[in-house]
Amino acid sequence: MNVHTLKISLRHSKPRIWRRVEVPSAISLQALHKVLQSLFGWEEAHLWVFQTPVGEYGLSDPELGHRSAALKKLHQVAPGAGDRFGYFYDFGDSWRHEILVEDTAAAEPGVAYPRCVGGKQSGPPEDCGGIGGYERLREILADPSHDEHEDMLSWLGLDSADEWDPARFDLLAVNRALTRRVLVR
Repeated sequence: MNVHTLKISLRHSKPRIWRRVEVPSAISLQALHKVLQSLFGWEEAHLWVFQTPVGEYGLSDPELGHRSAALKKLHQVAPGAGDRFGYFYDFGDSWRHEILVEDTAAAEPGVAYPRCVGGKQSGPPEDCGGIGGYERLREILADPSHDEHEDMLSWLGLDSADEWDPARFDLLAVNRALTRRVLVR
């Protein structure tokens, strides 16, 4: 079995929010969608689509021109190192991810895939309003005197802004989330 090493970056995020993950090369784009949801802490609450050089894949929708992601494999849309494609999640908030194939190699014996091997920054909360809304949320939480500070704490279910660190990336927690989607040992 072969494995793709992917670097997934959230476009326009500053500082850059990214994840590096190893997945089976034959993973379906439907399963890769679930991996990406786990990597960024998304809740699968919105429409999504992969934008690839060979077409758009998501939930099959002839009106939108999306083909079934369940029927397309990663190695079919991005076969080798240097290949790029996109993942668009939540058409309202417009979370656009850039996906770069960094490497392909044989799977390591005894290793469970997918597995996250790196990343930076916390994933933005679902429904916070895209990159602009996320930047605004960060500003509000950093300013206890802001009129909306308490409302945002309540919305996030926090008692204090100290409980949330947008710079934190927890590799162990991300991999725990992925264990529900382990495909191969």
